[in-house]
Amino acid sequence: MRSQKKKIMIAIVIIIAMGIAFALNQFFILQKAHSTFDNYYAFRGCAQLISTTTTSGVCKTSSGDTITIVEINGKWYLQGDGPGVW
Repeated sequence: MRSQKKKIMIAIVIIIAMGIAFALNQFFILQKAHSTFDNYYAFRGCAQLISTTTTSGVCKTSSGDTITIVEINGKWYLQGDGPGVW
């Protein structure tokens, strides 16, 4: 009986550790994506650059959608999806 409880606790700890590792991985992927225009361009799946300025760019995704990427407080976001936008 004691051995079974120990195995369950170990399984729970492993699942929690995997969840934390996944969350950290997602955090760092997003941090990298938002850091530069080129990273965010790739993160959003852009296939063709249509136009660009120092603070924004318009691209066409591989699915054919046209999106605008903008810089807000030194980070890059999809237009309308930045911080403080509800």
